[in-house]
Amino acid sequence: MSEKAILGRTLVEWQKELPLMNEIINLQEVFWTNPKYQTMSIPSSLTFKDIVDAEKRLSRFAPYIAKVFPETEGNSGLIESPLISVPQMKRELEQINHLDLPGRLLLKCDSHLPISGSIKARGGIYEVLKYAEDLALKHQMISLEDDYSIFAEQAFKDFFSRYSIAVGSTGNLGLSIGIMSAKLGFNVYVHMSADAKKWKKDLLRAKGVNVVEHNSDFSEAVAQGRKQASGDPHMYFIDDESSRHLFLGYSVAAIRLKKQLEDMNIQVNEENPLVVYLPCGVGGGPGGITFGLKQVFKEHVHCFFAEPTHSPSMLLGLMTGLHDQVSVQDFGLDNQTEADGLAVGRPSGFVGKFLEKEISGIYTVNDDKLFTLLTILADTEGIYLEPSALAGFLGPVKLLKAKAGGNDKLEDSLINATHIVWGTGGSMVPEDEMKKYYERGSR
Repeated sequence: MSEKAILGRTLVEWQKELPLMNEIINLQEVFWTNPKYQTMSIPSSLTFKDIVDAEKRLSRFAPYIAKVFPETEGNSGLIESPLISVPQMKRELEQINHLDLPGRLLLKCDSHLPISGSIKARGGIYEVLKYAEDLALKHQMISLEDDYSIFAEQAFKDFFSRYSIAVGSTGNLGLSIGIMSAKLGFNVYVHMSADAKKWKKDLLRAKGVNVVEHNSDFSEAVAQGRKQASGDPHMYFIDDESSRHLFLGYSVAAIRLKKQLEDMNIQVNEENPLVVYLPCGVGGGPGGITFGLKQVFKEHVHCFFAEPTHSPSMLLGLMTGLHDQVSVQDFGLDNQTEADGLAVGRPSGFVGKFLEKEISGIYTVNDDKLFTLLTILADTEGIYLEPSALAGFLGPVKLLKAKAGGNDKLEDSLINATHIVWGTGGSMVPEDEMKKYYERGSR
């Protein structure tokens, strides 16, 4: 390994240049503070106006969503999740880590988002809806003023059946896109990596989705989906590595979160910072949410990504500054993790470059701790998440031990901080599968 050149440098040279590299390649947990971080939101090609536009599109589709997905009817077709306090989990984290966690600890339950039960219900469903709207507008089947419940009519299903959608996924994005696309009437192909769980493939097939299995990782599944779509002018490819539409769909969460915090009488300002912990795979979901949060809360929000020790792709991309030019395999890591949604060897170059000054830091977690935390959360709060979604819960502990990563202002204000762990998936996991997860965490 030491002889292999990684974009002009040997592994030994990378280890000398980057202090944490030795721990990373030895699968040790690390906490990395982003040296390029800037407190203020950076001007970019996307703005708050784009987030508002995405929110309006979701509002237009709400009558359709409420009509075809009865579970959303009570919320008038809004695809949103609760924000809840988890005080017993906080106490347990304090006890097992022998420290006092300042501030309050909340859980954003994207694990319980309607339709597909994960954070991907934000970006994935949004991009499918945008494509459907673009087609319907182009063919003069609707106007922006129409009641979008007409999308449920057979004429629209027949129309969309002339088109196809393809995507590459480790699981949850495939669920959101597959379920939504099939409901509208599209032919949909989900290219699944070897990490994808069997139950996710089975569920998609039961919904009428074409599942294409690959004995390779996420990046290859995406490449195969892209290749399939390139040869068909009526096939639309949703690119988890670089889609701005996915990104904006995720970003809408920030507008919703602002209202939820206001409803809970929680202030976010210099004295009362918001610290958010986001499990990260390729980076689209946590990246989109980070972008939205920085637009809404500016310098008063701090976003940390969490990755498995075997798959720290975004961490390596940002640390080296090479983004999607490097993979975890380049550094001798195997990209093998039980956190299937985070099993990504090569990060999104779009997200890494777009947010390289807005991500506060990244930390890594070993798989065993994910299962332990899963069991603890179930025992203390009665909430069941899938393993990858538990990565956020170590964030407050790691931040405190790292003394806020050297950010003196943040460290001083942690006593009044609101910590939000983003629960990214779990409610659709079959009961027998969840039981196995729970039992593993009990050992």
